[in-house]
Amino acid sequence: MKITKISAYQVDLPLKEGRYSWSNDNVVEVFDSTVVAVETDAGITGYGECCPLGPAYLPAYAAGVRAGLKQIGPALIGLDPRQIDVVNATMDAALLGHPAVKAPLDVACWDILGKATGLPVAVLLGGVRQESVGLYRAISQDSPAAMADKVAAYRAEGYRKFQLKVGGDADEDIDRIRACRERLQPGDVLVADANTGWTLHEAMRVVQAVRDLDVYIEQPCRSYRECLSIRRHTPLPFVLDEVVDGMEMLLQGLADQAMDVINLKIAKVGGLTRARQIRDLCVGQGVAMTIEDSWGGDIVTAAIAHLAGSTPEDFLFSATDFNSYVTKDIAEGAPKRVEGRMAAAARPGLGIEPIAEALGAPQVEIG
Repeated sequence: MKITKISAYQVDLPLKEGRYSWSNDNVVEVFDSTVVAVETDAGITGYGECCPLGPAYLPAYAAGVRAGLKQIGPALIGLDPRQIDVVNATMDAALLGHPAVKAPLDVACWDILGKATGLPVAVLLGGVRQESVGLYRAISQDSPAAMADKVAAYRAEGYRKFQLKVGGDADEDIDRIRACRERLQPGDVLVADANTGWTLHEAMRVVQAVRDLDVYIEQPCRSYRECLSIRRHTPLPFVLDEVVDGMEMLLQGLADQAMDVINLKIAKVGGLTRARQIRDLCVGQGVAMTIEDSWGGDIVTAAIAHLAGSTPEDFLFSATDFNSYVTKDIAEGAPKRVEGRMAAAARPGLGIEPIAEALGAPQVEIG
């Protein structure tokens, strides 16, 4: 089997809530997603998707993904997509870094491998460990009262884990955390996610002010050094996200006992291949994970469901159903939330089929 053609489609994904706000005054209303199709001479096509969270969150942006595909794509024509490590080595040789560009190609190859073997991707990633996985709901930054109302509304829909977007004014963030925790029940999980938005002194004030609450602190500051300092000054459980961008950083965090949980974003690390490596190391070291991505629609959500479903329950802190946040369907067969949980399809590959009308004409064609 050989890769014969690579196509990329640009898709706008408007938000159901109208806008999504997080630290440092970042706001997105319509997400710019890239869907990649990898065709083969065997008549099998695999699909992947990459959707950066705007241009100022991680060192990746939507138009850059499509530009990078033009750089990498020609080197992949003629390769066997089932030999996924060979594909990844070829991508690394063609373009240094830029994991967000490589991620949808890698995911598409896993989709092809699943279709070629007749197996769901979750089986290929180690086996189905959970028939369905619990989800968290991200609560866009707003006033304390508005965020608390959203927590209550989403709890009524079946969610039991909530990620508050804080990282703004420290005093208001303290109020946000307290207001939201008051609306939850024992056993519900609350994460205060600053998305790198606090300075050291602000983060220290917040963690001291909420130390009596049942709350996780996530990525309080921009640098690993700053986060480690806060970690060493709070008894609250600690999550690292933005700084864990690969195996080297994970190993450093494990050595320093810098976190209790990591957020494992598929596109941030370059696709399912490297995400699986990180997942398996975390399981071996006893570190739980939220398995997710930067953002996305149906295809990203399907990839998350397969990786999360193949993860032991004790080490899956949470997962994300990004397709429930947006107004546009781009694929049939994608996971759908039921009472705060979702399940990966039992069909071969990712178990999805893109909706041609939703994708439109390709913006990139190689081969």
